[in-house]
Amino acid sequence: MRAMILAAGRGERMRPLTDELPKPLLCVGGKPLIVHHIEKLRAAGICELVINHAWLGDKLEAALGDGSRFGVQIFWSAEVEGGLETAGGIRQALPLLGDAPFLVINSDIWLDCDYDGFVRQALGNDLAHLWLVDNPPQHPQGDFSLRQGRVLAQPALTFSGVALYQPQAFAEVPAGKQPLLPWFRRWIAAEQVSGSHLRAEWRDIGTPERLLLLDQRLRTRQLSGGSASEQGVADEL
Repeated sequence: MRAMILAAGRGERMRPLTDELPKPLLCVGGKPLIVHHIEKLRAAGICELVINHAWLGDKLEAALGDGSRFGVQIFWSAEVEGGLETAGGIRQALPLLGDAPFLVINSDIWLDCDYDGFVRQALGNDLAHLWLVDNPPQHPQGDFSLRQGRVLAQPALTFSGVALYQPQAFAEVPAGKQPLLPWFRRWIAAEQVSGSHLRAEWRDIGTPERLLLLDQRLRTRQLSGGSASEQGVADEL
């Protein structure tokens, strides 16, 4: 299995921090956000990674290179200025992702869990499997709901930014800039999306304030000798 880390966003809400540095390279706990993902993916046995970029992509490639120093191989998917949004970015990267189901993770989230459960998830005949989390304060309305392992369009839980996809899910996505939400709705209406409730500490690092809070928390835990639980469990509702 290969994984794709989405790293093409401009990070407008993170300005001025992202004026000179791509958002995935912002640090928490002494390392860039994206490196947390790379290390956990490698620990779960995923060593072939696709990373897309648009804003300051040269700095991202310079920082991570071919991935060898992290024990992985990185394939880069460079996008046009302004990016292609999520569905468009995945569609462009399909030749790099292969013919098997692949995992996609937003680079601007942080999870206090290992990633083994993501790798073990089977898709069957579904086009996608989404991991949903409890709604954070900044998104109280949620995105989707779960019923017996099926994702429904009614909001109740928040999409974590982690999903498993069949390559054919993006076969009809036109080239160019394409948001993901309309495709989610289409697949859900066709009853082709399964899901799990991810019971782990999850954070959307969308503002400088949230970045600072997480960094302080991780550094305090490091000083106290604590460690992440690494025991997040994905359970179906």
